[in-house]
Amino acid sequence: MQVLRARDYRRMPWKNGGGETTEIAVFPKNADLAGFGWRVSMATVASDGPFSVFPGIDRTLSILQGDGMELDIAGSAPVILTQASEPLAFPADAPTSARLISGTIVDLNIMTRRGVWTHQVERRIVEGQHHLDAEGGVTMLLSLGNLRIESYGNAEELGRLDCAVLDGVVYITSDMPTTAYLIRITPA
Repeated sequence: MQVLRARDYRRMPWKNGGGETTEIAVFPKNADLAGFGWRVSMATVASDGPFSVFPGIDRTLSILQGDGMELDIAGSAPVILTQASEPLAFPADAPTSARLISGTIVDLNIMTRRGVWTHQVERRIVEGQHHLDAEGGVTMLLSLGNLRIESYGNAEELGRLDCAVLDGVVYITSDMPTTAYLIRITPA
């Protein structure tokens, strides 16, 4: 198990120059926007506008903070995405624009290179103890509160926006309902 602390995440400008991304993890390590196989990041969106286009990339978005946004994804009806919404998967090479519902939001953005990697994202509410089998591929858990994670006799505490890269059978514990995002990335 590897813990990635929110205070250590790398910050970088958006591809389209319209804001800033907080990179949680990328593969290969230190890959740029043209060369990543997969990428897990957060972005603060403070104004309406177009998304950056990433040819050959699949994307899943979730709202972590704020009231949400309406997404206009080329070829589809507009979609409202809020903190209560299930993660939304769509092609990152489809022209997409966003309209904020009411003020700034922070989103979770998972991207994988189509044909090389695939991903799934689940929003979970953790209370009490749960076990998770993190075999195969890359399994990550991003916490929106305080969680305890145990694996192979090693225990770690996650705070808000900390992320753990999991391996094997993992026990996740919280004394109160805590939202977390389970991210599974597997070779295509």
